Amino acid sequence: MVAVAMDTNALMMPVELDVRVFDELDRLFGLGSVDLVVPESVVAELAKLSAGNGEESVAASVGADLAADRCREVETEATYADDALVELGARGDCEYVVTNDQPLRDRLLERGVRVIGLRGRNTLSITEP
Repeated sequence: MVAVAMDTNALMMPVELDVRVFDELDRLFGLGSVDLVVPESVVAELAKLSAGNGEESVAASVGADLAADRCREVETEATYADDALVELGARGDCEYVVTNDQPLRDRLLERGVRVIGLRGRNTLSITEP
């Protein structure tokens, strides 16, 4: 089983970018071979964003539902979502992080954590450190 951590923007991709994130992860790793984790801080960020109005709010609301239904919530020392994802990767609690956030991608790659991000219009790909 491969541990994959989800960033806020990854959980919002289905609405914002029309990306079938979970289907793409199944394509990359094989059906049923992924243990999806989400830090508490990502769940909190989605809740905060979903309280607004507009497309971002809808995307965050869908992302929160996806996190609750498909991911295992994990605790971290960090309260900021990006820091929590870096912490999970650095301590070996996940082998990959799904994100489209370039500064976060750079931080993760510097620490030897593989990153899954958007390639092209609606395909995910893995970037090795």
